[in-house]
Amino acid sequence: MSQASNLTLSHSLWAGNRAAVLRSVALMALGVALLAVSAKAKIVIGPVPVTLQTLVVLLIGASYGWRLAASTVVAYLAAGLSGAPVFAGELVGPAYFAGPTAGYLLAFVPAAALVGWLAERGWDKSVPMTVVAMVLGNLVIYAIGATWLASMIGAQKAWTFGVLPFLAGDAVKIGFAALALPLASKVLGRK
Repeated sequence: MSQASNLTLSHSLWAGNRAAVLRSVALMALGVALLAVSAKAKIVIGPVPVTLQTLVVLLIGASYGWRLAASTVVAYLAAGLSGAPVFAGELVGPAYFAGPTAGYLLAFVPAAALVGWLAERGWDKSVPMTVVAMVLGNLVIYAIGATWLASMIGAQKAWTFGVLPFLAGDAVKIGFAALALPLASKVLGRK
């Protein structure tokens, strides 16, 4: 594959070496803002609320590539750790990382990195490959998040409250993203 075909969506939108740092900073700020807004769009159903965060994490991964995606999610977590009200719950700062959703939040970093790494290898250019990449990213979120939750409430309850209620919604989110990314690539003339 040529170097040009390995560009992520964000590189297609804003190319050029001189603008690389500015692009990265702007995209990180946008990603952090989108993650914060997506956390507030929530439905409380138990210890882990339904939000749009996983959709945004997977889209950031696929659009930014692994380095920028992981850095963006780390910046988001750092904002929350420092006390900014960017998470779904009412707690702010370090206390949030002792709660039931901490594992899911921490899992966003490797999930975004994995999806970004796959996107850099062309997995974001077709609907089936985008679905596979995003399912893999979502599995990372479930594995780490549910493991953390299980340490607090037990494995059966973690499965019941931390995975099962999210399967259908995550399938819809992945379907939306899998259709949107290849379409965006075609609109931008990416091959």
